[in-house]
Amino acid sequence: MYCNTMTCASALELKNQGNAFFSARNYNDAIQCYSKAIIKDGSVSSFFTNRCLCYIKQQQWKLAQEDARAAEEIDPSSVKGHFFLGQTLLELGAYDESISHLTRAADLARDQRLNFGDDISALLRLSRKKRWNHLENRRVSEEIELQIELTRLIIEDRDRKLSAMRFKDAESIETVTDFTTTQICNNQQTRDRTAAEIEKDAENQLEGMNELFSTVDDRRKRREVPDYLCCKISFEIMQDPVITPSGVTYDRKVIEDHLQRVGRFDPVTRTELSISQLIPNLAIKEVIDCFVSENGWIEDY
Repeated sequence: MYCNTMTCASALELKNQGNAFFSARNYNDAIQCYSKAIIKDGSVSSFFTNRCLCYIKQQQWKLAQEDARAAEEIDPSSVKGHFFLGQTLLELGAYDESISHLTRAADLARDQRLNFGDDISALLRLSRKKRWNHLENRRVSEEIELQIELTRLIIEDRDRKLSAMRFKDAESIETVTDFTTTQICNNQQTRDRTAAEIEKDAENQLEGMNELFSTVDDRRKRREVPDYLCCKISFEIMQDPVITPSGVTYDRKVIEDHLQRVGRFDPVTRTELSISQLIPNLAIKEVIDCFVSENGWIEDY
């Protein structure tokens, strides 16, 4: 019985053939090879991460997500599984879950002493930024809706007061018929003043409200944490920044935990590093303190 090379090949051979197609940027044929490898042996996480990367290259985010999840379920310690899953979730707008998996990928890479350069941290920063922007956009929409509703209430209150005044005047005219010309003029002037006061009061309320929302909007435009204020490991704004001989700044607690738990090396430059070599970065600390004091929203960032 005839069988071609692709059909008779082992799962590992199929993976290698897929790798060759991938290197040639022939992603469709690479996907076919990885798919056949998975059919032969669906217990190897790298088969799924390799096919996942092909889908990522083609921007087929949902298919990539399915493969990344499969890889992560087979091997929970797979850095690539969590990294690719975080990347696909980011593209699909699931920012919280994306951050969770990218953080896990960063922790695993650090524990396994794998060097992914700035790939994981850069994607994690992007995911955090997109999540923040998403929340900001939602807050903006809610504030716009609130502004519209308040405007409506102010105008309705103004119109109600004007209608009540006119109704009262109409009743007075019906019950009293012996007004003199002077009295009629005086009453009209009183009504005009009252109406003007009602209009002015509503105008002041609208002006004050719009000014308040404008101030909030101006403050929001400055809501962004510069990357240099964030730790290269935790990606959070630093509390106690320290600098290494390589010139990289970390949060003291985070880098000390890395040195004690993972190894005596700088996680960015991979050069040897000890706790005694850490020096407080007072310049960055001053900048961070100033930034935090001027931006109360940082607590929600």
